[in-house]
Amino acid sequence: MKIALMDSGLGLLPAAAAVRRLRPDADLVLSWDPDGMPWGPRTPEDITERALAVAAAAAEHTPDVLIVACNTASVHSLPALRARFEPDLPIIGTVPAIKPAAAGGGHVAIWATPATTGSAYQRGLIEQFAVGVDVTEVPCPGLADAVHHADEAAVDVAVAAAAALTPEDVTTVVLGCTNYELVAERIRAAVQQPGRPPLILHGTAGAVAAQALRRIGAAPAPDTAADGTLTVLLSGRQEALPDTALTYEEGRFLQAVTPAR
Repeated sequence: MKIALMDSGLGLLPAAAAVRRLRPDADLVLSWDPDGMPWGPRTPEDITERALAVAAAAAEHTPDVLIVACNTASVHSLPALRARFEPDLPIIGTVPAIKPAAAGGGHVAIWATPATTGSAYQRGLIEQFAVGVDVTEVPCPGLADAVHHADEAAVDVAVAAAAALTPEDVTTVVLGCTNYELVAERIRAAVQQPGRPPLILHGTAGAVAAQALRRIGAAPAPDTAADGTLTVLLSGRQEALPDTALTYEEGRFLQAVTPAR
């Protein structure tokens, strides 16, 4: 079994780690785009062009399924990706977790890249799943890029700026960019109000990992003794995990996977 994941940057690490925990025997192909990221400030046409190239690099390794572990690419590029690769290669998109967040009630904030915030796609999800719920869309310029480069100071600045736009009565934050899951606790600390119940964060890594397995008819087998391999593609070039990935727990977890030959 071979499962590929794509993103502009390190945001694919949480979903890749989730797949690894569910199926340690799966061969993983991680394809991202350091030459073209960040995708958030790009036009929809540029995002789709970059996404198709990153997906094509992954497809050359003949995976059984491809997870688009990027909210921005899913918002703008899923139709083009599916038209290009399906049905031979199933495509799993990443949808901001607005539905489960809204189901919990309370005021919901959606943190996302500028390209996703205010998009017709995200507004459609809000209208579909959050009727009657207070929702605030919070653009987070620079945060995905700062996370990708493991720039601690820039992460602090971007998180603080987004927290300042987040109403004080928010009870739930949707992490509408997969990169943000890598700094989830820093986001929680910035938004959590003293004396209020613990802030609820909704990411997508576990859900998309489980959906990818269902799509190819594979059941979770976390206790298997078999060990899969890891292939890393950086704008199409096969390389090792970059040092920036190893600053995060998920990257260190994946570093232990045997590199593919």
